Order: sequence, then C-alpha cells, then structure tokens
Amino acid sequence: MPQNESHDSLVDADTLRWNAGNPSWRVIDCRHDLLRPQAGEQSYMESHILGAVFAHLDRDLSGLKTPGSGRHPLPDPDLLAERFRSWGIDPDTQIVAYDAGGGSYAGRLWWLARWLGHARVALLDGGWQAALQAGVATQAGEVRVPRGRFQRGKALEQVAEVQMVQAARTDSKSLIIDARAPDRYDGRNETIDAVGGHIPGAVNRFWQANLLPDGRFKPAEQLRSEFSALLGQRRGEGVILQCGSGVTACHHVLALKRAGIDGARLYPGSWSQWISDPARPIAVGSDP
Repeated sequence: MPQNESHDSLVDADTLRWNAGNPSWRVIDCRHDLLRPQAGEQSYMESHILGAVFAHLDRDLSGLKTPGSGRHPLPDPDLLAERFRSWGIDPDTQIVAYDAGGGSYAGRLWWLARWLGHARVALLDGGWQAALQAGVATQAGEVRVPRGRFQRGKALEQVAEVQMVQAARTDSKSLIIDARAPDRYDGRNETIDAVGGHIPGAVNRFWQANLLPDGRFKPAEQLRSEFSALLGQRRGEGVILQCGSGVTACHHVLALKRAGIDGARLYPGSWSQWISDPARPIAVGSDP
C-alpha cells in the first residue's frame, strides 16, 4: 500500500516494497565501481529495482575535471537540475537512492539532491542486497519515465572550499574528518590517488564505521554516541568531511544527520584536490 510520509535520510526495503508503483516515488540506481566505471550500469541493465532509473557517478553526479579540481568535482547545479527532470523528478517526489556498496555512491546522490534544495530524498537502507532479501520487485533494461518539473531550491547542504579546509587545520573549533579506509589515510596503501597520506590535522573515521555488519546503518543513538566522542566539544557547524574525491564523505553527512548533528560541510575536492598543489602539506601515519 503506497505511503504518503516523507523520508529524508533512510528508507527500509519493506517500505520501498509497499510503495512499488507509487507515482510520487522515484528510485535511482547508483551502483558503481571506481576501478570499473561501467560495471554499475551493466549491472543495472541486467537487473534493477522495478521502475528505477540509473545515475552514473562520473557522467551524472560529477562535473568535468579541471586542473586542481579533484577526481569528482560537483556538477553544474543547473545541469544537475535538468538531469533530475529527465529522471522524472517533481518538486514533491520522494527520491530513493541505492547502490550495492553500503550507500557509498548513493550517498553522493542524496547529498546532491539536498544541495539542490530537495529534502524528500533517502537512501535505501541496506541497498540492493536488502531489496533482494525483502522481495522488492525487479526488472531488466533501461527505464524511461515522463519528464519531471524539478526546480532548484535553497541549498540544504553546504560545501567547504580548500581555503576553509586550510583554516580548519589549526582551528580548535573545527574538525576535519577523513572518510577513507585507514590504510589510505595513513599512506600505507594508496590505490587510487598519486600521493598517499592525509591532510594534516584530519582525523580518520572510515565511512563503513557507520554501518552494521549486515550493511544497514547503525541506530541513531549509536551514531550519536560515536560522533559525539569524536567531536568532543565541537559543534556540527565546525565539521568538514572529506574522502578521496567527495563521494564517500557524503555517507558521513547522512550519518551525522541521523545522529542529530547538523551543519557539517562537505569538502568536494577532498584528498585528490588537496594533493594537486605540491605546496600543500601532507601527513602520513595514523596520527592526525
């Protein structure tokens, strides 16, 4: 039975199943593989949630790379709004984004929708795997939908530019959180970017720390306890979130929202932009 309630962070697979065919819902498949950029789209064409459209991280959820921009710069907001219209999204559409990687890519779409001012957007908790377990209907092939009437609104998420990150490194009221795996943070195993290490002063919390072993998000109370311990006396407005290129850091934005901690900013350029200027300092090892 279709539900009319709004979801702005997570939606579970049973709720999605109950809303199968709901014309006010739009499901977006965000599956991706950084090392095999076409793998997600291939998986989508083979099987996806019934009625879902596909969003490609590089083609749809990122802008053109320029010198010093980082690997996944933010898309032009007007072009992104047009893409939302092509996905059949209206001002009151409930968007549900999913992937097969714990929300690591779908989180980027969630953040971008909020950046464009759209509050009715949620991640499918547990992603593709949870959908299959719950018996959510699937189909193969491309889905075409009527054009939507989406319009940009006031941004619900904020960015931190590199100058703000520089200042935050030595500001006691600020905290930079690096969402990459510990072995990339400390420089032992950099598999993607040209230089290993981290921004001096940044602390490490791997984005997967937000999840339970089954791939669903931890309860809000647990996230609140863990992030409060990490932040200490700092407020959410003093938090800057980064990763390798502004993708998995979005996962932390959502986790903080679940924890009731608002105001954190995403550093879209992240590590890949930081290292583009050899004059910027880097640190290695497990200490900030």
